[in-house]
Amino acid sequence: MASAMPDRYGRSNQKVLTGRRSVVGAQLPGLAAPSRMVKFTSMDNDDVFDRARSNRVLAADMFAGLTDEQWQTPSLCAGWTVRDVAGHMIMPMEITFGRFLLRLLSERGSFDRTADKTSRALAQRPTEQIVAILRGKADSRFTPPGIGALGPMTDSCVHLRDAARPLGLLTSPPLQDWRLALDFLVSPTARRGFVPRGRLDGLTLRTSDQEWTAGAGPLVKGPSEAVALALAGRIVALEDLTGDGVAVLRERLVSG
Repeated sequence: MASAMPDRYGRSNQKVLTGRRSVVGAQLPGLAAPSRMVKFTSMDNDDVFDRARSNRVLAADMFAGLTDEQWQTPSLCAGWTVRDVAGHMIMPMEITFGRFLLRLLSERGSFDRTADKTSRALAQRPTEQIVAILRGKADSRFTPPGIGALGPMTDSCVHLRDAARPLGLLTSPPLQDWRLALDFLVSPTARRGFVPRGRLDGLTLRTSDQEWTAGAGPLVKGPSEAVALALAGRIVALEDLTGDGVAVLRERLVSG
């Protein structure tokens, strides 16, 4: 995915490239070339941000109906409850980039510790306030520098299921959103905090509910949601995947 300089609000004016069947092959260092090359289409950032907005509203509606017990349910994010995930989802809406940088410095540059502490603190706000912020600021266009619109859109997909799946809820983004998320997760940009280098090397990734393939090697196949969640490090999603590559991916996820 081509990158563009964000403006002072973290927004980018680039267009997002997404393949009809797979994302860039040989142009993705660290990921084996896909079994076939495809022609790319462009998607305007406005559409991508609108998809993120819709997912946040979907999450807000889901959170609004949860019981106190459900809020305390462990999520797919290790160490986080459903409430902590909700706190994380409102973090870019409530914490300015400057304030986050100051907190990052206080944590000696550890992004993970900074995000964890900030998300947990925001999660302590009243439930009604969390829901209101997520719904009222769902159209936020903040993106971390160099990430682009697909980053927060992917984030909205993954965290929605981080909260919904452990609760046994079917609330999920549309299939097309998962395609865009997959395109992002196998891109070099996703190495900046989404997918560690080497996790996807030497694997063929394929979805069973739409035509999308990337990589070459042992096969990892399943529903788009499961493939995306597994790429994002959610081990539980491996239960829904098949192929000789699943064992390889499991070993990589377990080893970190």
